[in-house]
Amino acid sequence: MSTLLNQTKRHARARNTPLRRHLALNAAVYAVSALLIVLLIVGTCMSDRFATVGNLLNVHQQATGLALVALGQTLAILTGGIDLSVGSLISVAATLTSGLADNPYGGWTAAVIAVLVLSVLVGLINGGLVLWLKVHPLIVTLGMGAVLQGGILYYSLGPAGSVPDGFDSLAYGRLMAVPVTATIVVLGYFAVSYFMHHTRLGRHVYMVGDDEYAATLTGVPKARVILFVYVFSAVCAGLTGIYLAAQFGSGQPYLGANYTLASITPVVVGGTVLTGGRGGVIGTLIAVYLLSMLNNLINFIGIPSHYQLIVQGLAIIIAVSLNAQRKRVAA
Repeated sequence: MSTLLNQTKRHARARNTPLRRHLALNAAVYAVSALLIVLLIVGTCMSDRFATVGNLLNVHQQATGLALVALGQTLAILTGGIDLSVGSLISVAATLTSGLADNPYGGWTAAVIAVLVLSVLVGLINGGLVLWLKVHPLIVTLGMGAVLQGGILYYSLGPAGSVPDGFDSLAYGRLMAVPVTATIVVLGYFAVSYFMHHTRLGRHVYMVGDDEYAATLTGVPKARVILFVYVFSAVCAGLTGIYLAAQFGSGQPYLGANYTLASITPVVVGGTVLTGGRGGVIGTLIAVYLLSMLNNLINFIGIPSHYQLIVQGLAIIIAVSLNAQRKRVAA
């Protein structure tokens, strides 16, 4: 009997090597990276202009807005929550940025500060309602999104104002042909990844998402974690709105409408589990580029742009199904 137990323990240790744990935890990241390479090869075969440096830099730039909002969404989902107010907040941020920047009593500096302050307030309200009313984040943030959308429609029914000269360099500025803002956002992803794995608060985010009750028993300050992730998500959405205002020259009330679904897609495709506790921002970043490159290829071959939404929806369904299957196999 003891011999059988010893053999079982040895087999368990053999199966649970550091390499196997690493591969299991990062399987989605490697899979998405492989898909990105395959897509690049397919695109190159379909058009000799697809893999040029100029087009790849355009993909890098076009991914900026999605990358910003998906960064905040990743942290919200890692806690087992979700932020469905980001699309409306992006619309609010973009419209207020151009509207206040065009105001003689405002200016772009005041506009940016006002948007960031509003974003922090929205995040605090979202996190506070989740904590103190014990309401699921999906309901809280969906309601907040409706409030924000109604408020910005009251402010303006159409494009509001315009950004000042030079403000568009936030979206189009380049250094030696490399998009500056897009590169800063990518560096921000690596900074957040380091923060998540090497700081106490970052590890607490994973602990709350993995087992909220156990995390609370071990002394994790759940309230601080929840408030942090929803403020962070809201600020990322606010920055996305500012970026889009610079990109399009003005904001409008429905500019962020598609970003709610779009922000969830790369998070799930990148390997972050919707129930929380597993995943990370690097997988999200790779998935952002996968989806941006796919959209770029769709435009290259002349497929109507509304198919991009179909692709996003299918990507979420497939990713969630694969995650569920992986859990069943592991069990």
